[in-house]
Amino acid sequence: MKILLIDDDLNLGKVISYQLKQQGYQVDTLLNGTDGLKKFKSNRYDVIISDIQLPDLSGIEVLQEVRRLDPNIIFIVITAFGSVENAVEACKIGANDYLTKPFGKEQLLFALQKAVRLQQLQDENITLKHELTDKFKFNNMIAESGIMQEILRITHRVAQSDASVLILGESGTGKALIARAIHYNSPRRDKPFIVVNCPSIPANLLESELFGHVRGAFTGAIQDRTGKFEQADRGTIFLDEIGDLHEDLQAKLLRVLQEKEFERIGGDKPVKVDVRVIAATHQDLQKLMQEKKFREDLFYRLSVVPIQLPPLRERKEDIPFLVDFFLKKYGKNRSFTLTPEALKVLMNYHWPGNVRELENIIERITALSESEIITLKDIPDFLKMNVVHQGAFQFSFPPEGIGLDEAEALLIKKALQITQGNQSKAARLLKIPRHVLLYRMKKLNIE
Repeated sequence: MKILLIDDDLNLGKVISYQLKQQGYQVDTLLNGTDGLKKFKSNRYDVIISDIQLPDLSGIEVLQEVRRLDPNIIFIVITAFGSVENAVEACKIGANDYLTKPFGKEQLLFALQKAVRLQQLQDENITLKHELTDKFKFNNMIAESGIMQEILRITHRVAQSDASVLILGESGTGKALIARAIHYNSPRRDKPFIVVNCPSIPANLLESELFGHVRGAFTGAIQDRTGKFEQADRGTIFLDEIGDLHEDLQAKLLRVLQEKEFERIGGDKPVKVDVRVIAATHQDLQKLMQEKKFREDLFYRLSVVPIQLPPLRERKEDIPFLVDFFLKKYGKNRSFTLTPEALKVLMNYHWPGNVRELENIIERITALSESEIITLKDIPDFLKMNVVHQGAFQFSFPPEGIGLDEAEALLIKKALQITQGNQSKAARLLKIPRHVLLYRMKKLNIE
């Protein structure tokens, strides 16, 4: 690491330079601001350490010029005991830290290491933000079907605005992915993206989680706490599964959307926020409104731009591309390919769990497959039988054949899967009495 030291105190400069060189740093020492800036402009440095009191330019002037040329270089100022105010002012305009004379070797190294670590964290943060922005670019999203291409066109346009968005769709269709894409393609991309999963937080804690509380507001509130809306200020808050939001909180959320302010629990001062709200749900909000379980005025505030995501069974053109993406994601250093017969099974399946279920299946296949060529034998049995719409029954007959008992077992397992293990419902699906189903399950060793 290369350090530029600017200090008119020759003896102090020699001491600091010696201590830093002992730790393996390269150090150039200059006695005034003018020469220091010339040296800086003609060389590359990682850190500048400068006294505030210099014979020509002040350390503040040196800092301002350095920051104009390089906003990211680490800059530490040295100040005498009586001029700490100047050092604080330097930190306000861009210095990373300051040292007050007299200081020892440990203080010098600690300040340097702290500033370097902070810079590393800032660089990592910038890198991660760039990676997230690249990851959620619309042209990186899989949308070969016409319906998904239209959704991405709408999403791209709405990302540039601050309009509230309501994303609707079955579980596993990618609602959270679309929410993140909107944020990371919007002018708010460098600000916070805060996720709140409404059903995962107990109802009695959700208000505090969203809006925060002041000390003493309730038992256990031992200090002030900022809520998710404050954390999302100038950014985006994503309210996942908004249909589960308690009716009391719906009114408070409506106020935030209308007036851009709220009050913490136990507080009496309004807190102003600038937050873009994106909400999502798999529930039928129209039905919930009819049942008086969801406020109609809140629905219209949230759904300024509604986006309805289709289930995977309605965008099957995307399946081969999704499969290829997940094979690369989970294949690590292996190059997996599917035989046409295996891909046909995946295309024929109705995917009740949507893209999430497809991803889970591909991860499972790549983990268990011994060969990089995925054939029918690698496909889970329950996928090989498929109940399709219009009352038709479709069965993907394996080339190697299948025994009647095995086929019957697959059919019973499928019925139990669809009914989530409810034997009475499974029996009705199979159009047999429940006791017959239990007999067949026992015979075929189905638990």
